[in-house]
Amino acid sequence: MLLNYLKIALRNLQRNITYSFINIFGLSIGIACSILIMLWIADEYQFDRFHEKQENLYKVMMNQTFSGQRGSQIALPYPLKEALPEHSTKIKHTVITNWGEGFLLTVDENKITKVGLAVSEDFLKMFTFPLIQGDVNTALNDQNSIVLTESVAKALFGDEDPLNKFVKLDNNRELKVTGVMKNFPDQTSFSNYHYLIPFAYYESIMQWVRNSRDNWQNNSFQMYVELEPGSTQEEVTASIRDIVLKNTPDTLPNPEVFLHPITDLRLYSKFENGKVVGGMIEYVKLFGAIAIFVLIIACINFMNLATARSEKRAREVGIRKSIGSRKKELVFQFLGESLLITAFAFLVAVVLVELSLPMYNTLVNKKLLIDYNNPYLWAGAGILILITGTLAGSYPAFYLSSFQPVKVLKGKIQTGKYASLPRKILVTLQFGFSIFLIIGTIVIYQQIMHVKDREIGYDRENLMMVWTNGELETNYQTIKNELLGTGAVKSVTKSNSPITSIFSNNIVEWPGMAPGTRVVFSTIATEYDYVKTMGMKLLEGRDFSPEFASDSSAVIINQAAVEMMQLEEPIGATLSMNGGELTIIGVIENVIMSSPYEPVSPMMAAFIPDWTSTITIRLEKTADLPGSISKVEDVFKRLNPTYPFAYRFADVEFEKKFSSINLISNLAKVFAALALTITALGLFGLAAFTAEQRSKEVSIRKVLGATVTGLVLLISKDFSRLVIIAFVFFAPLAWWFLSGFLEQYPYRINIAWWVFPLAGLSALIVSLIIVSTQALRAATSNPVNSLRNE
Repeated sequence: MLLNYLKIALRNLQRNITYSFINIFGLSIGIACSILIMLWIADEYQFDRFHEKQENLYKVMMNQTFSGQRGSQIALPYPLKEALPEHSTKIKHTVITNWGEGFLLTVDENKITKVGLAVSEDFLKMFTFPLIQGDVNTALNDQNSIVLTESVAKALFGDEDPLNKFVKLDNNRELKVTGVMKNFPDQTSFSNYHYLIPFAYYESIMQWVRNSRDNWQNNSFQMYVELEPGSTQEEVTASIRDIVLKNTPDTLPNPEVFLHPITDLRLYSKFENGKVVGGMIEYVKLFGAIAIFVLIIACINFMNLATARSEKRAREVGIRKSIGSRKKELVFQFLGESLLITAFAFLVAVVLVELSLPMYNTLVNKKLLIDYNNPYLWAGAGILILITGTLAGSYPAFYLSSFQPVKVLKGKIQTGKYASLPRKILVTLQFGFSIFLIIGTIVIYQQIMHVKDREIGYDRENLMMVWTNGELETNYQTIKNELLGTGAVKSVTKSNSPITSIFSNNIVEWPGMAPGTRVVFSTIATEYDYVKTMGMKLLEGRDFSPEFASDSSAVIINQAAVEMMQLEEPIGATLSMNGGELTIIGVIENVIMSSPYEPVSPMMAAFIPDWTSTITIRLEKTADLPGSISKVEDVFKRLNPTYPFAYRFADVEFEKKFSSINLISNLAKVFAALALTITALGLFGLAAFTAEQRSKEVSIRKVLGATVTGLVLLISKDFSRLVIIAFVFFAPLAWWFLSGFLEQYPYRINIAWWVFPLAGLSALIVSLIIVSTQALRAATSNPVNSLRNE
């Protein structure tokens, strides 16, 4: 019997090539979209979930109150590292790390500059980063050791065995290679690093780290803990919560230490008022919903076409029932056909996914692939086929199997005035989903452009940034003079962070500030020509200048700082940082250095030329940018020959701030277009069937004098009405959802009213074009061909 059902299904597919193609191809696109989205979602969920001890690994964080707001931070004081296990016996291991730092690695003539991470000795015992060579228990015990990733070891040593050989780090001492590890996977928060060095070595070469060993107020380090098996996050947090509070003289920020699961670092990274409120998980849920919507749209196509063509199979149902077939057997047959079509569609979808993966990976900046050896993949594929096939085939199966044999064998299969109502509802849902996605795509694009068009407070064009090193610090003034003498450079300065980032925040005080409060200012340590080089707009006062010896205790603040301090005459006013008094000499416009979606925080630029990490170079405007870069490179190679020349441009770094929302926008565009394509494909099949079904009516009207235009409008108006109904219901729903989505951005757009009619009109035009082509074909056909059998 199963073989018989299979033969019938294949014959039906062959007999109705056009509708079979629409069903299979429409389902294929829907399934392919769902697979692509699920690959992305699975990749996001895999972040830091491969560690063998993942359930017991946590990042240490701290809540503090500044400027009246409770904030959560990952920057912690050095002495907390030793205090954590002292306050809780449930903590098995504690690791302290820096924020990553780029060093020059040298082996003979091979030189590369890579970013590595300084970690304490238990790092490889806690995290599952397998060593190809070496022992995880001892690799970081020696202060003068280094663990290389496989790619860095290959670059430095070629095919030689690197173990126990030496690597020179910058111009400091040589470190022995005690381990070679596999490259950090993309699905980890450590993916940007290329080697590990002992934190003890890092401390030995960094004076500021040594000075921080007993300083509870210098929050400059990251920490991780591994809990003993069976311990809970809540009980350990209760033991360590007040460690910093008890050891700091300044209790007003009310610091509270807490633990955040390592597996949640990617998806749950957004905190408000000291509580986790979301993060990347919001986008994961959003696109999970889109995957379901697109698949439902594809299933609706199948339902509509199957029920619309019920006349073609009515006699088959009548004959089968008359010779003894029961309803459940017919339901089983039709569901089987649906599952067969879904299985075909799944195979086509896999081919489509494989073909589109290279472009898709470029779009999402990942290395996604289908792992055919994964048993969970095949289980998921079976479940997807079963759910999709059942969802798509359930309604047609019960609808077709409900026909009464006496009526259908007599040719009386009209089921009443409302027979087409379910199909109309399903088509309305299809267009509703499509309109929803179109509106979402437009709004997200507007939000991106709104933020990109925001005044950023400096000129990011032709602004080159170079990381400093020991020799650059020593030769800075010479390099600056040489650069200015090339004719390609307009000005040069240096600072503790690039213009696109904030690396330091400090508590400040000023005369007259409200008692009992603590305020933090973003802090830029810099030297002469900072405002000039960055292209900032100076509203009052002046830039740092060698003409004023007093600039060693001077500071430039932004508008947000002036408003925070409530200064009417800011020039000459004073504030204090770390016990030192600073005089305000200038006020600049607010500058966007961190998130472009957030309000600009109070910022101060202090004259501290010894605390810097970045040299910033303002190039002269020229049509020959490569020529200017070459001149700059010649200076660095001549005066800093030990280090390879590496640079970044501010406009490129600024654009990276939009990577997440650009991803969301691009994905929304792609899947909105595909959803509309699937809807259009189904509408084409339904319109073709409608035109065929009403061919005799059209012929009679044409014989009686109806015009082609009138006939086209007659057939088109029913579908147009469905699009309008979809718009009426789904446009308000889209407004409600997108208003909530935009709430996460303090700097956001107000959704324009014209977005909604534009989306509705787009869907209406697409439907009219598709339906009109089929209606026009019916209206222009020879009426004799349709009426000759009457």
